[in-house]
Amino acid sequence: MTEFNDLTLPQKLEHWARQRPDAVALRQKDFGIWTSVSWRRYADQSRDFGLGLMALGLPAQSRVAILSENRCEWVYAQLGCAMAGMVAVGIYPTSPAHEVAYLLQAADVGAVVCEDQEQLDKVIEACGQLDRMPQLIVVDPKGLRHYQDVAWRSFEALCQVGREAPQELRVQQQQGLDRQSPQDTALMIFTSGSTGRPKAAMISYANITAMAVGAQFFYRCDGRDAMLSYLPLCHVAEQIFTVSLPMQSGAVVNFAESLRTVQGDLREIAPTVFLGVPRIWEKMHASIALKMREAGAWRRWLFERAFAAVDSFAHLPRSSWSVGQRIHYAGWYFLVFRALCNFLGLRRCRRAMSGAAPVSPDLLRFFRVMGVQITEGYGMTETAGIATLQRDSASPLGTVGEPIPGLQARLAEDGELLLRGPTVFQGYFRDPQASAQAIDAQGWLHTGDMAQWVPTPGLAQEREIKIVDRKKDIMITAGGKNISPSEIENMLKYSSFIKEAIIVADKRHFVSALIQIDGDTVGKWAEEKGIAYTNFKSLAESAQVRDLVAQEVDTVNRRMPQVQHVRKFHLLTKELDHDDGEVTATMKIRRQNIAKVYEAEIEAIYGA
Repeated sequence: MTEFNDLTLPQKLEHWARQRPDAVALRQKDFGIWTSVSWRRYADQSRDFGLGLMALGLPAQSRVAILSENRCEWVYAQLGCAMAGMVAVGIYPTSPAHEVAYLLQAADVGAVVCEDQEQLDKVIEACGQLDRMPQLIVVDPKGLRHYQDVAWRSFEALCQVGREAPQELRVQQQQGLDRQSPQDTALMIFTSGSTGRPKAAMISYANITAMAVGAQFFYRCDGRDAMLSYLPLCHVAEQIFTVSLPMQSGAVVNFAESLRTVQGDLREIAPTVFLGVPRIWEKMHASIALKMREAGAWRRWLFERAFAAVDSFAHLPRSSWSVGQRIHYAGWYFLVFRALCNFLGLRRCRRAMSGAAPVSPDLLRFFRVMGVQITEGYGMTETAGIATLQRDSASPLGTVGEPIPGLQARLAEDGELLLRGPTVFQGYFRDPQASAQAIDAQGWLHTGDMAQWVPTPGLAQEREIKIVDRKKDIMITAGGKNISPSEIENMLKYSSFIKEAIIVADKRHFVSALIQIDGDTVGKWAEEKGIAYTNFKSLAESAQVRDLVAQEVDTVNRRMPQVQHVRKFHLLTKELDHDDGEVTATMKIRRQNIAKVYEAEIEAIYGA
């Protein structure tokens, strides 16, 4: 009998469909009502979609792009491709048409699953730049009745073709599924492209399983756990918590309505396991700060008093608390913190994680004091997701924990983090040169991140990894001092008034910053102060707002070494935008592009 960990993703789906056919696997909100999908229906829908693809004549190993927000049909398409021996390729639904064209061409796709008319229009615009016309499949066909010049079919129609597929095709599908190997390519995920063109990383079933087993070692998930799917599924981080871990553990996945409704969806679902990228934790922190500004003086005093009363110990491991500290914290928890956790929707959350980008240690401390024990993790597309994790809150703030079981880590002579093990990807699609640069002859993956080993308090033999910054992002000032921009940027972004910060220091005589204000919190502050403004631009250009941000910058400077002080800054008068090439689809800043776009503003800082 084949061991469970030797099964591929579609084989695991069939396992759960046999073992727990009527148990809830997925939930999705339709017209304000949560509807459930059983493991049996999950498997049936995926199988029918895969048969439909085969009926179209697509050969095995074809690439099928998925251009959609998170929803049940996304995972039906992904697992359906797998059941047909094909490879799913996720594309960010926020990508503009020219970027969609590049990604479709780079992956050489044979079919595209589009969520709706908006996404289909992008693909139609992109088709003129492709070597071949892909099959077009649309999940929500509203508004497409008059699209007579383009051949497309609905997602449901293709599934119906699969349900009516002849027995020979079903036998062919099952035989292919039985022959499937863990070494087969399961998924292609594009890198963020923050320093160049995105590359399609090929990830095998074995990579996914090794990562999921390692993550399960820390998370201990089972069918009673609930997760919220809201980050784009074409990002490897969301693949972990929507596909990989649930397939490993049988946990339930709940699809958020959209990124805009995450806060409300969290309160309704109250997940037990939750991944938040730094921007989500920053938004939650800002939302609490905003609520406190709206609260009366008594509530604001109580909030500040609660944090001051327990801050000295509440972020430390609870195993180290004295009986008096436990009683003291319990009182403040039921008086203040419990309501805040309910407001965030995280009171039931037993494992919260921050990953995908560096996060401010101050932010982690804030949530840990409140009762949300966030642990940090580190990973990348090329490791199929999670590579390192903190075991618990005993880990030092600012580290990303230890390698998951089965993965080796070491530091190169220059401090770059190297990883080796079964989670390391197969290589970049049709790019052997880039693949050879990423994985050396000894099998070590060069992550491109500078790191340090940090001792674990109280455990002499244990060490954890601290990520310093991207190797390409380390800046050297004109005075020869090394600057880690992300460290300064994260401390600035801890302010509820600052949404984004981009440090400028390379070959410069001092450190400066481009700063984007948080329109919501700064707008609320401006209303309280009676400051008139009409839009984001007029708000950012206000002299009072500049003074407010200057105070926040000064607060950060007082905590930093002199060489890292931000001496001057420029307030951006528009929000950084993916369409303008200033940030990636995952909201990572594109430093080189921003340096070009804001060249005049930067030179004005240093020329003044």
